[in-house]
Amino acid sequence: MIQVLSSAWALLLGMGLLMVGNGLQGTILGVRGEIEGFSTLEMSFVMSAYFVGFLGGSRLAPEMIRRVGHVRVFAALASFISAVMIMYPMLTDPIAWVLGRVVIGFCFSGVYVTAESWLNNAASNENRGQALSLYMIVQMTGIISAQGLVLLGDPAGYQTFVIASILVSISFAPILLSISPTPAFDSTKPMTLRELLGKSPLACVGMFFLGGVFSAQFGMSAVYGARAGLSLFEISTFVAAFYIGAVVFQYPLGWFSDRMDRRLLITLVSVAGGVGAVVGMIYGVTYPVLLGSAFVIGGLSNPLYSLLIAHANDFLDHEDMAAASGGLVFINGLGAIAGPLITGWLMGDEVFGPQGFFLFLAALLFMTAIYALYRTTQRPTVPVDETGTMSPLYPTASPVAFEVAQEVAIEAAEAEQDAQETA
Repeated sequence: MIQVLSSAWALLLGMGLLMVGNGLQGTILGVRGEIEGFSTLEMSFVMSAYFVGFLGGSRLAPEMIRRVGHVRVFAALASFISAVMIMYPMLTDPIAWVLGRVVIGFCFSGVYVTAESWLNNAASNENRGQALSLYMIVQMTGIISAQGLVLLGDPAGYQTFVIASILVSISFAPILLSISPTPAFDSTKPMTLRELLGKSPLACVGMFFLGGVFSAQFGMSAVYGARAGLSLFEISTFVAAFYIGAVVFQYPLGWFSDRMDRRLLITLVSVAGGVGAVVGMIYGVTYPVLLGSAFVIGGLSNPLYSLLIAHANDFLDHEDMAAASGGLVFINGLGAIAGPLITGWLMGDEVFGPQGFFLFLAALLFMTAIYALYRTTQRPTVPVDETGTMSPLYPTASPVAFEVAQEVAIEAAEAEQDAQETA
């Protein structure tokens, strides 16, 4: 771990600041939208637009990097991110915000692709897994820390948006001034969706549902808080609870994942998360219960991302693991685009009101559990001693981090196979 920090501290520091800025702008938009009188449906389009841009950026950024290089892509996207964050309070119009969110989602995706390829280059085969784990912790810590900064300014003014812009601007300094060489960029040709669905139907269906769950948390939790009449402090704490739970539950669930049938674990985790959402929907008027519900939902749904990847790997040959990453990211992105739109419709006053937020999360998690249980009847499980290790990964990561996680899984599987052959 010390070796990882010494070689990649600038990158990790920069990404931490970047995630603070991203987490801050996501929450403050939900609050500011309520102040400006935007409807729930309008805010759902605003929040969904981020994932439209993110999905587009994840597919176009690699080509941009190949053409002009990491540094130029990094600097150009940083400029656009800072500019859009300043634009939000100047152009308080839903259409302007939708366009801004598409741009900012595209830029953040490109930045993640660039930074994560740098991280992969800085790591060695021996510490790549540690580097990825540390990177994921930095990402979640950044988003959690951002919720405290929400309280520093009046959401009806400019201050908070300026803070987010400043954080993003200075986040690039440690990275661009680092003496680390820029890596050669390469990406794996993705597996077709038809092939991927044939290899692991549960991973594909689960990734689609999970995309909706994550985008609802990331994009609509602050909108829910504002619609439910929570104070600014209560909204920031409520949003933070999702990500605190994600950090707390990631490694315990990873431990269970390596010791039991993953389809059964996916079923149990999804059911528990769905129950947490139902509790929030029914008893969410009590604020401590609301926080507990967010902690459980975030803590159980976010590690599902890693669980589904590990499950897919159990049915893939080593040479196909990296190729599968592109398809899984794309499927997750489609679900993420749909998530805020459906949530916003359910949260409309003419439908279920604010509680539609929890209804949507519960429905997706229960559907994931039902399908996972169904898949246990369709083919035999992979024996536990033949499954690979689960690598920690959150839905905030780009396809590059996904491929790094697959490389870690391949290396771990090959090392275990060599150990068995030597014994």
